[in-house]
Amino acid sequence: MRIFRRLHSTIAPIVLLPMIVTIFTGVIYRLGKSWFGLSRDQVHFLMVIHEGEYLGDFLEPIYVLFNGLGLLWMVVTGSVLLWQKFTKSAWFRQWRTPKESVSE
Repeated sequence: MRIFRRLHSTIAPIVLLPMIVTIFTGVIYRLGKSWFGLSRDQVHFLMVIHEGEYLGDFLEPIYVLFNGLGLLWMVVTGSVLLWQKFTKSAWFRQWRTPKESVSE
C-alpha cells in the first residue's frame, strides 16, 4: 500500500494550485454576492477564473475535468491512507478484539 502514499504525494503538488484557485474564487464569489451585496457583474471575473474560462474554449473543459479528477484522486487516496493509519492504531485493534464475556 506504499504505492498509494507515493502516488498521493506525487499528484498532490500538481492538484494543489488549481484546487486552491478554484476554492478561493468560488468562496469569494459567493460571499461577495451574499454578504457584501456585490452584483454579478462586479464579481464575474472571479467566475472566469473559477471555471477556467480564461483558458479558452478548448482548454476550459479539460481544466474542469482535470480539476475534478484531481480532487477525486486526492480524496480516494487520502481516504485509503487514513483508513490504513486508522486500522493500525492501538485504539482500533483494541476495539476489534472481542472482549471476553464473563458468564455468571
